[in-house]
Amino acid sequence: MKDLLNYMYSHGKLSYAQAKEVLLEITEEKYDPMQVSSFLTVFNMRPIIAEELDGFRAALMEKCIRVNLENVDCLDIVGTGGDSKDTFNISTLSAVVMAGAGVKVAKHGNNSVSSKCGSSNVLKYLGYTFSKDEDDIKRHIDKHNLCFFHAPYFHPVMKSVVPIRKALKVKTFFNMLGPLVNPAQPTYSFLGVYNSSIGRLYQTILKKQNRKFAVVYNLDGYDEISLTDHFSIRTQTTTTTIGPEDLLLPKYKASDLWGGDSIADSAKIFMNVLNNTSTTAQKDVVLANAGFGIQMYKGNINLQEAIDIARESIESGSALTNFKNLVN
Repeated sequence: MKDLLNYMYSHGKLSYAQAKEVLLEITEEKYDPMQVSSFLTVFNMRPIIAEELDGFRAALMEKCIRVNLENVDCLDIVGTGGDSKDTFNISTLSAVVMAGAGVKVAKHGNNSVSSKCGSSNVLKYLGYTFSKDEDDIKRHIDKHNLCFFHAPYFHPVMKSVVPIRKALKVKTFFNMLGPLVNPAQPTYSFLGVYNSSIGRLYQTILKKQNRKFAVVYNLDGYDEISLTDHFSIRTQTTTTTIGPEDLLLPKYKASDLWGGDSIADSAKIFMNVLNNTSTTAQKDVVLANAGFGIQMYKGNINLQEAIDIARESIESGSALTNFKNLVN
């Protein structure tokens, strides 16, 4: 590792094969935690390149406990995290709303590392029991259109890195990897990133995999559609920039999306949205993200129709009932 660190400190770049090899060695605990910490911080001082990120992704997928959903067309909606915005759990709520509208969602998530409340934190608080049993997972997505992959269950090799990430308390390239390593590798991916350069990397990597995807970056730094500014959407063939007005929705302030000071605060907002008692801003942001996911999944409707479907999922109580049945 000493030679590698010196190479990286001299602005050296890794090939796909080198990146894959070093991350495999890190997961096999071949290096001292201090060396691993130094390696992680290199990528906060200079941009990661596509070959490096793709190599890291390949290493985690090689070690991953994979889940075969038997050719079920499903969608993941997840952000990198690391945007330091402390929003409520928008992508997780969007997954629940989409499931209530009939979309099969295989959601990948984790406990919080750099924010107050991750998707796994809020789901556990609300009574959801995570499972790594493939039969449980298939039953959840069959009966409720929704399953959650709690990342530590499916990426156990990451256990040794968790204390290092928690001690650093800053985003690392592992934030970038989360959305790329869903154990089911679903048909559709609606992914959020915290800066535009990562969006370009995702686009490059996902195009190589021939995946159906959309990568969103809100221009003021959110890793999801926040309705606080314009946002870019990258797909297999296009890159477009649109704003809240194009969704016929208002523009909101950052304070409108604050997730509170605790997991309990985030959970309260979560249930308020599903009970249709949230603020208009909280509901609209979920509608925007769920709407894009629904449009991607269904394919033959326009965005306004998709947002209306998401709205009906909330206002009819379908999303709430489905989530309660899933938890119980």
